Amino acid sequence: IRRPYPEMIGLVLTIAISFPPTYIDNAGSDKDISSIMGFSGFGKKARTFDLDAIFEQTRRTAIERSRQVLVSLKPLHPGTASSLCSGQTCCEWYTVMCSSVCVCVGICVTRNPVESGSDDSDSDSDSEPRIGPLLPPGPTAGGEEVDVGPPLPPGYGKSTADDDDEDEEMQDEDDENPVKRIPDTHEITLQHGTKTVSALGLDPSGARLVTGSYDFSIRFWDFAGMDAALQAFRSLQPCECHQIKSLQYSNTGDVILVVAGNSQAKVLDRDGFQVMECIKGDQYIVDMANTKGHTAMLNGGCWHPKIKEEFLTCSNDGTVRTWDLSSEKKHKDVFKPRSLQGKRVTPTCCTYSRDGKLIAAGCQDGTIQIWDRNLSVHTKFHCRQAHANGSDTSCLTFSYDGTILASRGGDDTLKTWDIRNFKKPLNVATGLTNFFPMTDCCFSPDDKLLVTGTSARRDEGSGKLVFFDRQTLQVVYEVEVASASVVRCLWHPKLNQIMVGTGNGLAKVYYDPVRSHRGAKLCVVKSNRKEKHAEALTQDYIITPHALPMFREARQRSTRKQLEKDRLDPVKSHKPEPPVSGPGRGGRVAAHGGTLSSYIVKNIALDKTDDSNPREAILRHAKDASENPYWVAPAYKK
Repeated sequence: IRRPYPEMIGLVLTIAISFPPTYIDNAGSDKDISSIMGFSGFGKKARTFDLDAIFEQTRRTAIERSRQVLVSLKPLHPGTASSLCSGQTCCEWYTVMCSSVCVCVGICVTRNPVESGSDDSDSDSDSEPRIGPLLPPGPTAGGEEVDVGPPLPPGYGKSTADDDDEDEEMQDEDDENPVKRIPDTHEITLQHGTKTVSALGLDPSGARLVTGSYDFSIRFWDFAGMDAALQAFRSLQPCECHQIKSLQYSNTGDVILVVAGNSQAKVLDRDGFQVMECIKGDQYIVDMANTKGHTAMLNGGCWHPKIKEEFLTCSNDGTVRTWDLSSEKKHKDVFKPRSLQGKRVTPTCCTYSRDGKLIAAGCQDGTIQIWDRNLSVHTKFHCRQAHANGSDTSCLTFSYDGTILASRGGDDTLKTWDIRNFKKPLNVATGLTNFFPMTDCCFSPDDKLLVTGTSARRDEGSGKLVFFDRQTLQVVYEVEVASASVVRCLWHPKLNQIMVGTGNGLAKVYYDPVRSHRGAKLCVVKSNRKEKHAEALTQDYIITPHALPMFREARQRSTRKQLEKDRLDPVKSHKPEPPVSGPGRGGRVAAHGGTLSSYIVKNIALDKTDDSNPREAILRHAKDASENPYWVAPAYKK
């Protein structure tokens, strides 16, 4: 047993367990059982153990060994208490006996220095031995607390808590300032093409991005599957030669709504395969409510925020229609915007409210009309002079709390509206150049900022992403995107990343390594994939080890030599055929044509005028004819 350190308790466990060979011969009972069972004469006698006797002897052995250890120890003198414990305690050793375990415990007995000089009987009655570790010391007379535990490492003094408080206060200030939460510190650029990126769509989980352009194509980008090369994994043209107007994932992320320049919207799955195509209406019917679909070019569309099978489209035929995925042969409802005189007007954009109960449309006459989703006849809210007459309202979007409507107009303005008081706008921002009929505006995830893009002419400036305060519509931040117009912008609430589509075919993603999550952060850390050797072969090599020698292909030993041989082969190198000379053969016509008409037309244009004397030209052969009359003279002899 080692001597304990000051202010610590020594705990020694001495366990001695032995199993002496104690056997009990139950010969009489075994014989009776053996005779009854019929195998009394087989084998040796089985031994049984008495566990109680074993434990009793083990206990006695442990007690005896503990006594021998205690006898060898000398009792501690009270004067040596200060060397082992503090000045107010002394250590005493007690032996606690258990049934089979002997435990030696060192106990520190606390003594009051004031009462140490009193009677022993009083001290014995008042102060009893305290078993267990010492209690931490309380505050001293000066009111300062004593540090308990090991010393702190350097750099972690008492000011650490104060520093933490200061950091928390600074973080709270950053959280209160929405500009600090804009994720614009890093960016990646996705090259869609050379024409305007007119549509952006991001699924609810933020795993895939889809972009559409004026070049009629749609590209799919998978952030988790891309590497640093930032290449799209699929490209297709779902609407042939029609510009893409709008792309949006459904609220479940399994299908994509594609709105193009034709009259039929399409729904694709996540891999680009067609799920549904809306029917085309009859353009010879005057009342558009009696047709089954749109009859003119589409302008926009979006999904219902609550019902995953319903979506909305608007068209130049002057209608806003709702559709259901389960019934593609006919629309669900028709909403017809009307001017003040009751005439038909063209809706240029449409959207649902956040709860899906309202449908809003911006029209070419500058009005914003809002219907109840279940009542398609009369408008519920109507603003006649929202934007300039004749301009295309490019975007309508509701705030996340559902009370504010933001409108981006073709008159270079951005306005916010309270739908409870829809007569006049809350705030107006001017001077925002807009050249495109689909320029976006969107709210930040915390609903404190409003974002839109500005347009710029080629070589006359750069397009910007402008951030406004929602309450005052004052510019709080600007980001220069590119030397082209900013057409589309999308701020994903889950990723906290901003997607921007530009007029020069680029799609940019802005993110913050600290505040953003997944998305673009997944692909920028991956290195470019190395090209596989099999992809560099001139042609596929089929390995057939059990083929006959006459059908077995020769193994390619060198790619360079094989390329040289293929270059000399006119079939493998796809050598173009030379031009045909003569009348033509093999179904090919010669350069001047192989028919009589083409020959005559060619010769008509030739200048065959002869300025020489015709008499001299005829008499030029007279001498030869008289000397050698082969053609003319013999025929007239008879």
